[in-house]
Amino acid sequence: MRQFTTEKRLEKITRTIKSRQQSLHLVLENIHDPHNVSAIFRSCDAVGVPDVSLLYHVEDFPKVSRITSSSAVKWVDKERYTNVDECFGKLKAKGFKIYTSMLDEKAIPLHEIDFTEKVAIVMGNENRGASERAAELSDATYYIPMMGMIQSLNVSVAAAVTLYEAMRQRKNKGMYDESELSEEQIEKTIDDWCER
Repeated sequence: MRQFTTEKRLEKITRTIKSRQQSLHLVLENIHDPHNVSAIFRSCDAVGVPDVSLLYHVEDFPKVSRITSSSAVKWVDKERYTNVDECFGKLKAKGFKIYTSMLDEKAIPLHEIDFTEKVAIVMGNENRGASERAAELSDATYYIPMMGMIQSLNVSVAAAVTLYEAMRQRKNKGMYDESELSEEQIEKTIDDWCER
């Protein structure tokens, strides 16, 4: 109930909801370490990703800690899938282009992706990476350019780097200045958040 929310908190909730990027989505495929999952949720909240798809067809669904995620899991909605085709099919039906983080010969550099479009980003398992099926169904695979001896980042760091590139592009285009939600959707979401 809004009557139990201070004016200052209500302003923050409203501002945050209006800056949520409904056209930016994240898919976590079989990420094993719950600390990594929690850290990714924290980055999602920071950048304004409203929803995350948990796609687990090999690993068990993770327990996302409110402590490790700094309560970000409270503010980022999640949906569960056990099938790549179902998850990707729903995203494509909603008009999302899907980009999967993967080191393969067809992968494009991160900075060549237009994150101002309706985009879903897929991050794969810490050891195995994303599945071949995820790569097959994606619009493209991408990699984060690196200058050191190690060829990959920790998955939570890779997710943060990717999301902040998306935020940079979207801020440059003014996409955080105007909500993607209708006034009715904003009011409904404010009511929901005030009860969380």
